[in-house]
Amino acid sequence: MTGGGAPEKNGRPHISIREIAVFAMLGALMFVSKQLMEGMPNIHMIGVLTMVYTIVYRVKALIPIYVFIFMEGVIASFNLWWIPYLYIWAVLWGVTMLLPRNMKPVKAAVVYPVVCGLHGLLYGTLYAPAQVILWFNWDFSKMIPWIVTGLKWDAIHCAGNLALGTLILPLSELLGKLEAHYKKSR
Repeated sequence: MTGGGAPEKNGRPHISIREIAVFAMLGALMFVSKQLMEGMPNIHMIGVLTMVYTIVYRVKALIPIYVFIFMEGVIASFNLWWIPYLYIWAVLWGVTMLLPRNMKPVKAAVVYPVVCGLHGLLYGTLYAPAQVILWFNWDFSKMIPWIVTGLKWDAIHCAGNLALGTLILPLSELLGKLEAHYKKSR
């Protein structure tokens, strides 16, 4: 795909005005997609979009991801439930960054949904340390029962992510082509 963006300055990637606008819109798309799917518990496009943005924009994908996270806090309140969002989506971003960039499409069509599904399955486990620290007064003996209690919701999250994850490859190819077209036309 594409690394996205202008050349580096002072060792850091330069963010163009266009990228700021695009990343703001992509973050807003994440937020709106989640709001539109609120009626379906644990079924949403956040994992899919996190992976798509990471495949196309690599490190810069953190910008729309954190735009989404910030919007969640602004609209739903910056409360204790929001704190795990600061790292839960970064975990999926990090795992996606570790995937081979030149994966054959046939393999990617399987790997991407599976990774997305596993993130859904592990969502409660990833949330658990914050749960223990924020609500259970550092009593880690309550962590395993909390994870087990939420497994049915994590299973739904996994199934939704796995099914919607089939969109990751075509969406990342489309977004990559749009980015390449823009760069070519400049």
